[in-house]
Amino acid sequence: MLSTIFAVLFYLATAIFVVGLAYRIRLYATTPAPLKIPTTPAPVTRSGVVARLFREVAFFESLFNSNKWTWLFGWVFHFAMLLVVLRHLRYFTEPVWFWVNWVQPFGKYAGFAMLAGLLALWGRRFLVERVRYISGPSDHLMLVLLIGIAGSGLMMKYVAHTDIVALKAFSLGLIHFNWQPLPADPVLLVHLGLVLVLAFVFPFSKLLHAPGVFFSPSRNQVDNPREKRHLAPWAAALDGDRSQGGSE
Repeated sequence: MLSTIFAVLFYLATAIFVVGLAYRIRLYATTPAPLKIPTTPAPVTRSGVVARLFREVAFFESLFNSNKWTWLFGWVFHFAMLLVVLRHLRYFTEPVWFWVNWVQPFGKYAGFAMLAGLLALWGRRFLVERVRYISGPSDHLMLVLLIGIAGSGLMMKYVAHTDIVALKAFSLGLIHFNWQPLPADPVLLVHLGLVLVLAFVFPFSKLLHAPGVFFSPSRNQVDNPREKRHLAPWAAALDGDRSQGGSE
């Protein structure tokens, strides 16, 4: 019964995550940008925009220029989370890809860095007055959720070990629609339950800054307002209507 419940929840969470994320990305992609508003100094070529977005995604360039401490905590958390996620691919691949094996030693300890970064970012929302003022309940709840995921994951590794072989069999069973028993360890169930909650709420939360950065007009626009007039599709349609009206 426990395995069936979690299997159904994982399918449901995956569907909501994928469909919700696709809907949001489509919404971002189709939202018109009526103004040319790249944050200066901005690149004047499309290749420069690509390089800028790469630096933003990989190194958090604008955050680095804004606040060094927040940049440090945020970058450590995100990079450590990337290593942890890559390490978890071993549960969904058989045989395990060679580069996933290479990540294992780093991902094993990245969980500590991930938790430290999250705690620092949460502490910032209490200790920095201007950040505390603009922090809402959802900001704290998202951080608590991520801290719970990181903390329960570390507990499974170093405190309350679970049956990794059975867990991998369950994970592969979900992919191949051949359900296998899920270990009933309390810490594992808490960890998986929190991951499910994250998948459910992700498409509706502020965590959408992950795909949203690629659609930010202040980051993805070329700084060429003198060389090329920027005209949103709906504005072009209005211009066309005006031109037709004037000719008539």
